[in-house]
Amino acid sequence: MTLQLRPRVVITGLGAISPLGLTLPEFWEGLLNGRSGITRITQFDASGLPCQVAGEIKDFDPKQFIDFKEARRMSRCSQLAIATTREALADSGLANGNGTARFADPERVGIVFGTAIGGLEKADEGITALRTHGYSKINPFSVPAAVPNMPAHHISHTYQTWGPLTTIVTACAAGTQAVGEAAELIRRGASDIVITGGVEATIRDFAIGGFASMRALPVSFNASPERASRPFNKDREGFVFAEGCAALILEELGHALRRGAKVYAEVIGQASSADAYHMAAPDPTAVGAVRAMRWALRDAGLSTGEIDYINAHGTSTPANDAGETLAIKKLFGERAYSIPISSTKSMIGHSMGAAGALEAITCALTIKHGVIHPTINYECPDPECDLDYVPNTARAADVRTTLSNSFGLGGQNACLVLRRYEA
Repeated sequence: MTLQLRPRVVITGLGAISPLGLTLPEFWEGLLNGRSGITRITQFDASGLPCQVAGEIKDFDPKQFIDFKEARRMSRCSQLAIATTREALADSGLANGNGTARFADPERVGIVFGTAIGGLEKADEGITALRTHGYSKINPFSVPAAVPNMPAHHISHTYQTWGPLTTIVTACAAGTQAVGEAAELIRRGASDIVITGGVEATIRDFAIGGFASMRALPVSFNASPERASRPFNKDREGFVFAEGCAALILEELGHALRRGAKVYAEVIGQASSADAYHMAAPDPTAVGAVRAMRWALRDAGLSTGEIDYINAHGTSTPANDAGETLAIKKLFGERAYSIPISSTKSMIGHSMGAAGALEAITCALTIKHGVIHPTINYECPDPECDLDYVPNTARAADVRTTLSNSFGLGGQNACLVLRRYEA
């Protein structure tokens, strides 16, 4: 019997739009410099809400990437997905600067994109039009534009990919799980290239108000929004709602090498699990999070001693940060205290379905450049959160292998393991 080795999966292109800027270099520069992208909300009048801060994307003009008429029919999240994919494809060498892709076999190019909410603002606009002005004023594109799989569809249509097309809708875990499932398409031989990532763009009054009513958002930092997201800090109050988009180009290793592609990192493990506990609160025993991390390491063929850095879910909520710390201690034991951990959300907030994909990009860049970004706003240690969170200042480090965590609403847990590429 011949042992069949799984195809190796590498990351060859990256794109990011975030509260730190409209490009990948701006995102990475902002993280390394500990710059917050959190500001007072400008997309609507938030003065009547207890939380008035968010991680907004500033100055995005969809007409730079999409025909004006077509852009009007799309939700903001679809617009962001097309723009970010364009950057990632150009970065990978699979497209030129104007977004024209060159796929030798479009049937071998798949898409797996994540989102938690999708284009819900389009549904809101349609409902408002109906109830205010009547049936005749409903935009006929409001319903299809709101469907969560539209960002993936628009990527496929724009870049003419004909392979597997999948949308992951697992709340805060969607971006991480999308990258993991994209890797599985390549591992099982269904695709040579997969465009993957996550997107969220629903900074609307009902979203902020709804999470505020759950007491999930910070309310004491409206005058100093850059301090609002403070993962693992003792006085953290809640997560900062944000928007963002990340795109990653995954390739089968041989395919990437044959075309001379650069490689950021290798995807070697992924897993998901369920808490089966509560629709909004994490399981206080953290067993679901432990399972996801343990299974991701098993999928990667690694021991707990081989993880050099953890990108935490790190939302800045009291329960989540304490629970994630507990989960890491349960799995890693005493070694948990020697593993550097940081929260990307401390600077960009929580972009729900985009968060894990942006954090996967962060892990790939950490491996590539040997620098760990800080957890900012870490001012007062919490006895329940007593690990090394790389407080406030970036740190040079030889990082070979990373673990990225995403733990979301509905007990959705997903983890991803990346490793430095070595021939």
